[in-house]
This record gives sequence, C-alpha cells and structure tokens, in this order.
Amino acid sequence: MTRVCFVGSADVDVQYELLSRETSREALSTYDRYAPFENSLAVDTVSLGAAVSLCNDLNWYLVRFVDAALVREPSVAGDEWLSRSLAAAIRDGDVRPQETGERLAVYGLDDGRLVEPMYVTRRPDGTIPTYDLRPVEETVVVRVTAEEFDAA
Repeated sequence: MTRVCFVGSADVDVQYELLSRETSREALSTYDRYAPFENSLAVDTVSLGAAVSLCNDLNWYLVRFVDAALVREPSVAGDEWLSRSLAAAIRDGDVRPQETGERLAVYGLDDGRLVEPMYVTRRPDGTIPTYDLRPVEETVVVRVTAEEFDAA
C-alpha cells in the first residue's frame, strides 16, 4: 500500500477544505482516512501510480490548501516519504527508485505538527544531519527532487 498525505497550510483546516467540497470529497470517499500529523489527511492507495493520480485529480485543491503532498512508497523507502514531484518522476520512469535518497527535506515534528523543513544531503555513510532549526521531538524525512532541493 502506498500512503498519500496532504499537509495543510498553517491558516487552513485541510480536512475541512478537502472534505467540504464535492469533487474532492468524492475522490477521497473510497479511502479510509488518517491524520498522521496535525492538520493532515492521509489515505492508502494501491500503488505509486494511484497515489500520483489522486494528487493530480485533487491538484486544484492542493494548490490552494496544502503545503505539502507526501507519498510513502514502501518499495522505495520504508521509513521515508517522497515529495509529490519525486513520486511522479519515479512513476513516469524519469528517476529510478535507487537513485533517490541523497537530497532530503527533514521536517521537525513538534506536538504532532510538521515544522519548517531543513534541506540537506545524506552523508557519505548514509546518515542524515541532525535537525537543528529548533528543538523538536522527532523528525520526518522526505526525499525530494534535485529541482526542489535547488529551489530551497
């Protein structure tokens, strides 16, 4: 199962916004919904392709109400998320899964809420630099594309 997680903007209740509109509510109606982070909505899809397609179907809403669309594909990285762009690139065959994981956005997790990402590259030994933007309980690692990394 591939999980898609929509993380809402700070001034938006993402569950309300996505479920109060008929088109997005219908697109999400066949899925069990989760909230792995504060102000998020996540669903499990059958594949990476289905996850990317769902993001594409909901794009109008994502642009307006979502700060980040994250995809967790166990065959690529069991304990790390993929950015929507990276998930689409893998699905389209533009990037091979084994070529991911060098460029990362590391979010702090504070009281269940994702906080500002720190963009880093994985060290040569495979470890990830310690999140140091603020004290946090945990971190959430998201693999990103080179373009996203360079834009940060």
